[in-house]
Amino acid sequence: MATADSKKTVIRNARLVDGSGAPETVADVMFEDGIIREITGAGKSPTAHAHRIIDADGLLLTPGWVDVHTHYDAQATWDPYLTPSSWHGATTVVMGNCGVGFAPAHEDRHEWLIELMEGVEDIPGAAMTEGLTWGWRTFPEYLDTLASQERVIDIGAQIAHGALRAFVMGERGAANESATDADIAEMAKAVDEAMAAGALGFSTSRTPIHKSKSGELVPGTNADENELFGIAEALNKHGRGVFQFAPEHKILPTDEWPWMRELSARNPNVTVSVNLNQDDAAPDVWRTVLKELDRAQADGLNIIAQVAGRSIGVLMCLEGSFHPLAFHPAWQEIAHLSQGEKVKALRDETLRNKFVNEMPRDGGFFEKIVLSRLWKMFPVTDANINYEPNPKTDSIDALAQARRIAPMDMVYDQLLANDGRGMIYMPFFNYSYGDLSMTYELMQHEHTRNGLSDAGAHCGAICDGGMPTFLMTHWVRDRQRGPRLQLEKMVQRQTRKTAELYGLTDRGLIAPGLRADLNLIDFEALTFDMPEMVYDFPANGRRLVQHAQGYVGTFVNGVQTVANDEFTGAMPGKLLRG
Repeated sequence: MATADSKKTVIRNARLVDGSGAPETVADVMFEDGIIREITGAGKSPTAHAHRIIDADGLLLTPGWVDVHTHYDAQATWDPYLTPSSWHGATTVVMGNCGVGFAPAHEDRHEWLIELMEGVEDIPGAAMTEGLTWGWRTFPEYLDTLASQERVIDIGAQIAHGALRAFVMGERGAANESATDADIAEMAKAVDEAMAAGALGFSTSRTPIHKSKSGELVPGTNADENELFGIAEALNKHGRGVFQFAPEHKILPTDEWPWMRELSARNPNVTVSVNLNQDDAAPDVWRTVLKELDRAQADGLNIIAQVAGRSIGVLMCLEGSFHPLAFHPAWQEIAHLSQGEKVKALRDETLRNKFVNEMPRDGGFFEKIVLSRLWKMFPVTDANINYEPNPKTDSIDALAQARRIAPMDMVYDQLLANDGRGMIYMPFFNYSYGDLSMTYELMQHEHTRNGLSDAGAHCGAICDGGMPTFLMTHWVRDRQRGPRLQLEKMVQRQTRKTAELYGLTDRGLIAPGLRADLNLIDFEALTFDMPEMVYDFPANGRRLVQHAQGYVGTFVNGVQTVANDEFTGAMPGKLLRG
């Protein structure tokens, strides 16, 4: 297993965007032993004794992407490639987010933890049951298991509140009962051990939308301040660590901010990282949050907001977790059928009439969930999905009106397109204004960091693992419905800025003495393949994936892992220990 390339490599004539935010230059970069050794003007790097010379000929050279919000906690135990992230130029990922994970864990909690992850992150339970290796009880033992396996990229892990509570408190923890002083002390001890072993931080969830398969809230959702403070103190004593959490967005600046400020004031070595999204029920709360971020930083508090690069929504298809037809009572007539049989049945005109023309007697549920949201559903017709569509012209509602057909006719035809693999996109968060103007402002704010790709999760409805590629294509090159963002700043936001958030100061920047984690990109050709549902998880588990095109080369620790969008087979990745 190659962990670093000891031989001298020179990349010549590259469009260098180094991750610092500095203007693009044309340069040569030389690295060996996995470390960047020299950066010179174009064509000036000495090539004597070089094992390999790569003429970039104007290709874009950036640091490898550092994705700090993934959910590979199970997949990392069976998949050395950690796709989709490694398809999209990520060289470092952080998992254990949003309060869900698999360590620490008593043996009698294994299935419960799987059901929790399945409910919150929509990862197939059967795949996790078959694929998880287990073999650990404590978080340090979990890290040791990860460290023993080869992989294509580097991974780091956080200890998750849900697993921690269940481990220490048993049923009381799982049921979100209040923690005693003794419980808090035991949780703090486990966090202390995790940090000593190399955990990068701690995560929790405080949103009611995160529930287990059986409908239970993630343990810790209602945890009081004393519990949160006790855990944060265990991070602080190590002089580092991120306290990451998913909030209830509507109440973030009112109910959550006071304890966040106090936690930060008590624990100056801890970075509080809160997910920030726009909820339609309170579409302007994010503006208040930005003001609170500014005030916190001015007061010397280390609080940042983690933001997504686009709307957070779902790709609905007949093979997916849900779609408009599934909310109609008529779906129950065919729900038990195979995919092929469903498609055949849906082509029957009698069944079509039920879906399109018959209003179900369900107390208005179908009308509320589907018909009232057709203005926010968009047909997917291209591999480069339009994540900033115009509801007035591009929605199912608008298109059906223009074509003078019933909107449900259009829904029906779209889902049956491509032999029953057609898709419809529907944004949930970050699209209250009908565009990405909110996201544009968030990504320019000094105290926000890009994340929330959720790579590895939401397998039946979302494929946001390609977020790093989208940040480059949409925001730098392709956006039509508003101003674009500067190339240098966008590279910086997903390299140096995200690396620094977790104290990974050896990467995220192309500079002498730092790791040779690099992307060589054909920027003009950078694009996506069509999303597709594949069944490549253990137990034939499904997941929605989307490949990239345009990564001429990805290097991890100086070893080339991707060449022209294909894996080389090299496995230089390792477990990161804080």
